[in-house]
This record gives sequence, C-alpha cells and structure tokens, in this order.
Amino acid sequence: GPKKNDICYATQNRQDAVKQLAIEADVVLVVGSSNSSNSNRLRELAENCGCLSYLIDGPEDIKPDWFSENCVVGITAGASAPEILVDGVVDKLVSMGASKPDSMEGIKEDIYFSIPRELRA
Repeated sequence: GPKKNDICYATQNRQDAVKQLAIEADVVLVVGSSNSSNSNRLRELAENCGCLSYLIDGPEDIKPDWFSENCVVGITAGASAPEILVDGVVDKLVSMGASKPDSMEGIKEDIYFSIPRELRA
C-alpha cells in the first residue's frame, strides 16, 4: 500500500483493519459509494487477501446468494459512509438469519488538532 505519510492515518487504519477482517471472514461487505476511491480500495484489499468482497451503497444492495450457510460476514465502511447505512446493513443481515455482530478491536484514533489562532474566539 501507500507509504504511511502519503495517506491520512484514519485511511491507513481502515486499510489495516480490513486486511485483518478479510482473514477472519468468508465475505466482506464494504459500505460506500462506487465513486469513493477509499471504499473501492477497501474492497480491493479484502479481495487481494483472498476474501469475496462486495461494495454496496446500503442494505438494498445485499444479495442472499452471496452467502453460504454458516459463513462469516465482515462489514466495513468507507470514510464518508454514514453510520446509519452500516446499521442498516447489519439489520438486513440479521433479518436474513445472521447472528448479532461482534466488533473487532481496531486502532484507537486519538489524534487531536488545535483550532487555528485566527478561528479562536
């Protein structure tokens, strides 16, 4: 992948996490727009790790024939995907018979930036 100083830390963290997710899952769903380079890259990374992966806009894009019985489904999202879409994907999978999801521990993002002096009150 790109050198760490070429992409933002949050994007790098998502890419590192999807590699781990692809090891543990049979299918990875990436919630995000098809015109999002970040979302497309996450799907490609999962696929390059040997995992079936699909880029979806939301729960309406899920196709039941993507999943075999007892398969493990991983879900991730592009940086600009709203959390409500991810929640909708989880709800759809549960309505299709999936068990409630487990969360993976990711990298804690605790980088803070100071407000520029000219914007301070």
